[in-house]
Amino acid sequence: MVLLSGGLDSYTAAALARAEGFRLCALTIKYGQRHAREIEAARAVAAALGVARHIELEVNLAAFGGSSLTSDTPVPKDRSIDVTEIPSTYVPARNTVFLALALGWAEVLGSRDIFIGVNALDYSGYPDCRPEFIAAFERLASLATAEGVQGTRFRVHAPLQALTKAEIIRKGLDLGLDYGLTHSCYDPNPDGRPCQRCDSCTLRAAGFAQVGITDPVARP
Repeated sequence: MVLLSGGLDSYTAAALARAEGFRLCALTIKYGQRHAREIEAARAVAAALGVARHIELEVNLAAFGGSSLTSDTPVPKDRSIDVTEIPSTYVPARNTVFLALALGWAEVLGSRDIFIGVNALDYSGYPDCRPEFIAAFERLASLATAEGVQGTRFRVHAPLQALTKAEIIRKGLDLGLDYGLTHSCYDPNPDGRPCQRCDSCTLRAAGFAQVGITDPVARP
């Protein structure tokens, strides 16, 4: 079971799962995000990975608000990548909601392994990307499911947790991934091109620069 957003990180995490021999089922959440272009990217990535099944599930977190990703609040631009305070692009409890949904489908499918592309180094201050959160959710999975109380152990894999963006990109390139399929921008232009100024674009650009190659989606 992989949470697949269509971004660089989730694509790489899913590819690492496939490389380990897992048969992939992918879950993409339409949560009212302003960067809905990533849904199209998730479809392309799922096809490239040859997933066994891909569900696009609509859970409209925009009804709650509380984030510039799910409202008309401006997305922060041109910030330093070293800033770690929680930004307005944080979506309240998003990864908790996403993992809960993935856990529910995993239990139905008889899957015991959930992959998520969170990262604790090159990230924008999100509390639900930390190792402590992933470990806590893994414990919760054993308490909150019928399979768990019967002794089955669910594992939440976060293979990118301790990697820099450059290291993630290198792993993906070693696996032959086409990052031109992905979309990372929080506030894309009307034609879908990345803004190249939001936190996500900045981190992605820095990663490709450190690897020494041109990002295939960073068109002028």
